Amino acid sequence: MNLTQNVDWAVVAPPLIAAVAAVVVLVADLFLPAARRPLLGWLAAGGLALAALALLPLRDGDRTTFCLADEPALCAYTADRFAVIVQLLVLGGAFLVALLSVPETADDDVPAGEFWFLLLSSAAGAALLPAARDLATLIIALEVTTLPAYALVGLRRGSRTGPEAALKFFLTSVTATAVTLLGVSFVYAAGGSLFFADLATALPGGDPRLATLAEAGVALTLVGFAFKVAAVPFHFWVPETYVGAPLPVAGYLSVVGKAAGLAGLALVTTLAFPGYGDLWGPALGLLAGLTMTVGNVAALRTDPAAPHSAIRLLAWSSVGQAGYLLVPLAAAAYTDRGEAVGATVAYALMYAAVNLGAFAVAAQVARRLDDYRGLYARRPLTALALAFFLLCLAGLPPGVVGLFAKVAVFEAAVDAGLGVLAVVMAVNVAIALFYYLRWTALLFRPAEEPAAAPATGAAAPATGPTAPASRTVPLAGAVGLAATAALAFSGAPQLILTFVSTGLI
Repeated sequence: MNLTQNVDWAVVAPPLIAAVAAVVVLVADLFLPAARRPLLGWLAAGGLALAALALLPLRDGDRTTFCLADEPALCAYTADRFAVIVQLLVLGGAFLVALLSVPETADDDVPAGEFWFLLLSSAAGAALLPAARDLATLIIALEVTTLPAYALVGLRRGSRTGPEAALKFFLTSVTATAVTLLGVSFVYAAGGSLFFADLATALPGGDPRLATLAEAGVALTLVGFAFKVAAVPFHFWVPETYVGAPLPVAGYLSVVGKAAGLAGLALVTTLAFPGYGDLWGPALGLLAGLTMTVGNVAALRTDPAAPHSAIRLLAWSSVGQAGYLLVPLAAAAYTDRGEAVGATVAYALMYAAVNLGAFAVAAQVARRLDDYRGLYARRPLTALALAFFLLCLAGLPPGVVGLFAKVAVFEAAVDAGLGVLAVVMAVNVAIALFYYLRWTALLFRPAEEPAAAPATGAAAPATGPTAPASRTVPLAGAVGLAATAALAFSGAPQLILTFVSTGLI
């Protein structure tokens, strides 16, 4: 067999540009004087913006590369509509994180060159993952996304919580990766190929003596992606990692890392293992119900007066939101898989914009919930932006996009006959309303003290009236961009229906 592969460089431009930008930033760090190193952040943000612009020629979808010469239908990389939309999500999310990180890297506590190199490298892996169409490329992309994140979590010098958070993240991730690789080896042994198109037909019609091996491989392969999504019981790393990591890194993990895991789950279930829906459908349904319940109940129990309580609430909220994101993927086993995946992508777009917006506000204000009391009196625009983000996450007007996204997910469960899961989701949405509205109400209550100080150990950003513009402008820009995206989605909620009604896979 001729293993020569054809390469269309325009198709792989988005992840390639991010990877090249990572190398450029690392080399530039060697030559720039210390006073000019803040330019590295803008160089990284420019690289991410250029990578996102490289998606424009691919917007029509269905372009492939790295195809086998003897079998051109077998390609390792496909830029279809699903891949392009998820790439836009991860690159746009990484761009917002870059804006959040510019003030973070202005201090000597975080080595700027290494930080930007790691962030861009991880973003390149996240952009590669949704376009992968074989298990080898998929696993490599997943690890390229994850490995730099370990270092990003513990990169801050002198941090007492960062190394411990990075170690917990590393150990749980390595375990999940080992289980996933074991599953991939089982799948390869049973199917004789790594390409999704081959596996979809080879596994169900393979040797009956290997049926158990194939089923075990399918189940184990899902573990690594469930870890990235932070699905229960693979979620234990989330709260401590978010608290110990620099705030922009926590936002990155909550959005870009989660999007990469969701993309991997969508690809392996609907493209590689469509014949095993009776196996992965109930498994994902169970994970979805457990994940949203554990996440929302833990968020509900968050003590507003505790240190880092705002970050812990966002961490547990992200776990709960992951449960909602898994519902359409579970439904894909029983209904039109294209529409089900479209519901997940639509919800992920909404979640990415508003969740990163909430992290951007936290970077401006404080890490403790009690410090948000009376924020509207001090900073009305910031308080209104945060209130809008929280209402979107809750699914309440004027956050119309959150309401439409939740309806789309709920409809996917009902259409698939998953009535119990739909009821569990409805109960969890009601639970989440309480803690989202509690935080929102706190913004408009009168402050008990003239100026609330951040909790001990919470590094409050210098964003007051005397803060330098180099710190305030990027944070304000991140909040503004997130709010603009959320408002645009809320002003045109039919975009959600477009994704749901048009099959992405």
